[in-house]
Amino acid sequence: MYRALNPGAIGVKAGFLRAVELASKFGFEGIYFNPTEVAEIGAAKADTILGNHYLKAAGFSLPVNYRKTDAELQESIARLPALAEVAAKIGCLRCSTFIAPGSNELPFKENFDLLRRRLGEAAKILARYKIRLALEFIGPKTSRVRFKHEFIYNAGGMLDLCKAIGTGNVGLLLDCWHWYTSGGTPKDFDRWSKENIVDVHVNDAPAGIPVDQQIDNIRRLPGETGVIDIKSFLRGLKKIGYDGPVMVEPFSERLRKMKEEDALQTTRESLDKIWRIAGLT
Repeated sequence: MYRALNPGAIGVKAGFLRAVELASKFGFEGIYFNPTEVAEIGAAKADTILGNHYLKAAGFSLPVNYRKTDAELQESIARLPALAEVAAKIGCLRCSTFIAPGSNELPFKENFDLLRRRLGEAAKILARYKIRLALEFIGPKTSRVRFKHEFIYNAGGMLDLCKAIGTGNVGLLLDCWHWYTSGGTPKDFDRWSKENIVDVHVNDAPAGIPVDQQIDNIRRLPGETGVIDIKSFLRGLKKIGYDGPVMVEPFSERLRKMKEEDALQTTRESLDKIWRIAGLT
């Protein structure tokens, strides 16, 4: 696995070219990107730029409006092949989205069936370009109690949806925050394989707050408090042979208030810290 940068996740505004520059300067090994922007630059040029900076194209967000109307869904699905082709041409074979842990309109089964069909359409297109789709579950109890109908909020439930989609290229976006808040344990990795995990996010949780009271957008940098067992998390990923990107998503107000370069340095240092904690260096 390798350390990747998503500038927006740490409050840094940067397009593809600037993200490449920053990632290279601060020693990241990959970047997340917008495929529409890469299409405008040109896949060949973007690939050369990445190569010149020794960076991998880590991943991109699924550009499909599967939460909207059928018309909006189909409009975005029609654009997906071209964007998937661009991503594949720069070596990116990972794409992700998050799944809300509830709905105010659809009961569980109806929601499950709708997502199975709609995400299945996208996954079939991505599969043509050998791109895997990562689905992120949202773990905190405080997030799901807001909905009339509870939905999937843990890894087991999301893997059931991945299997039901049935395209063979769908797995988890495993965020240690959601793993922790959904009741995940190190034993989970005994049940998972490399194929189950497509993308990974890391962070930490505020100290002194019971797990069921943790709020999704109030987090800490990886290894900052030790509330989340990051050692077991990263070692579990290593054990199953995960070889993809790991990015920081801390929702940190402290980080947002920093100067750009300070935020990047702090983020990189937090990744180095948890790599040491887990014995990966």
